Amino acid sequence: MISLDSVTKKFNSITAVDDVSYTVAKGEFFALLGPNGAGKTTIVRMLMGFSKPTMGTLQIDGISTQHHYSRNKVGYLAENHCIPPFLSGWEYLLRQAYLMDLTGKEASSEIEALLERVDMFKEKNQKASTYSKGMAQRIGLASALMGKPKLLILDEPASGLDPLGIRDFREILESLRIDGTTIVLNSHFLSEVEKICDSAAIMSKGTILVKDSIHKIVQKEETLEDVFVRLVDKRNA
Repeated sequence: MISLDSVTKKFNSITAVDDVSYTVAKGEFFALLGPNGAGKTTIVRMLMGFSKPTMGTLQIDGISTQHHYSRNKVGYLAENHCIPPFLSGWEYLLRQAYLMDLTGKEASSEIEALLERVDMFKEKNQKASTYSKGMAQRIGLASALMGKPKLLILDEPASGLDPLGIRDFREILESLRIDGTTIVLNSHFLSEVEKICDSAAIMSKGTILVKDSIHKIVQKEETLEDVFVRLVDKRNA
């Protein structure tokens, strides 16, 4: 579903991503991990077409990310997702539906189902200015799920969620396995990643330190957090 081939991204003299290559299979739940400044969000931005690589190629389902139609079946939740405060959750999702050529009963039916799925149906008519960060994240997730995407890219999706919200979020993602959805998750919640994801790549200073299945990355009595800290500390030494 996703392929990166020798991808490098430079900002003037700073190399944010340094010769990164990896693939994510269809239906795989993949986590992109690393400390702040590792290059994770830069990769996500290149996948979404917000930024172009300095060198190398990125593809989604065999189509170069240089072409906008590579993202026709991609759902995306940005780290700093923001809803205009004067819109209700319903109004916001309705505008998102229109952008996807969903109108009338088709749009209403999908929005209702998504609001139920993220447990925001009762608050659908509240203005976004009254939403907590967690409530806004739920609406953002609903927006990302609109149109039944084949690929879901989530940049720090659990930000602002309380423990119940994180549990609900995990259950929603697990339900997507049935549909064969591919998920790329950028998160600092390593304990949740360990529960949800099939595989992961750990980055630091723009390079991949390890990329493998969670089962192979986490050995014996270690946790994913233990491995993360050990590898990043070694890279920074």
